[in-house]
Amino acid sequence: MSDQQSPKQINVELPKEINAIYSNFAIISHSPHEMIIDFAQILPALPKARVQARILLTPTNAKMLHQALGDNIAKYERRFGTMSNPGGGNFDPHTGRLGGMQWTVGDDDEQNDGE
Repeated sequence: MSDQQSPKQINVELPKEINAIYSNFAIISHSPHEMIIDFAQILPALPKARVQARILLTPTNAKMLHQALGDNIAKYERRFGTMSNPGGGNFDPHTGRLGGMQWTVGDDDEQNDGE
């Protein structure tokens, strides 16, 4: 008998009344204890974005989400073809800017002593 346990099955309920939102912009920030992703919409010719949803995750769950997104993007590209890099792939990790849009907030040295 193997020492490995089979993964537990989780039943996920998707309520009929849940609202799907569209997001074409995300702001990602973090503290020592959590990762925060604000999903927003930017409309053409308007100078501000409206946050539609905020998701808080533990750093561990954020890393698992990162891996799951990578796996699903790879599956998508195998099925539908490789996607081009948005903004020509000019992501600047120091400013968080990609293709002229801000995608992250804060920097690696940021300390949040309040949490």
